[in-house]
Amino acid sequence: MAKVSIKPLADRVLIEPMAAETKTASGIYIPDTAKEKPQKGKVVAVGPGTKDDKVTVKVGDTVLYGKYAGTELKFSGVDYLMMRESDILAII
Repeated sequence: MAKVSIKPLADRVLIEPMAAETKTASGIYIPDTAKEKPQKGKVVAVGPGTKDDKVTVKVGDTVLYGKYAGTELKFSGVDYLMMRESDILAII
């Protein structure tokens, strides 16, 4: 995980999505066109929170989030998701 110069504001969190599964549990390979969008990723940057709500996730946490959560962005050739902490479902 490389150091990122993006600094999220308020309660936003920057996440690097983990790679989608390439084969099923039984060993069948999944083609790119059928792969599910990843719903798990690693937190790479967090905002300071708001005066009412502090951010509880920290850099390095692995989190689960909704399939359509966040805004996709590409920075230095790497894909990221920027989302509010409330869009994160769990820390795993």
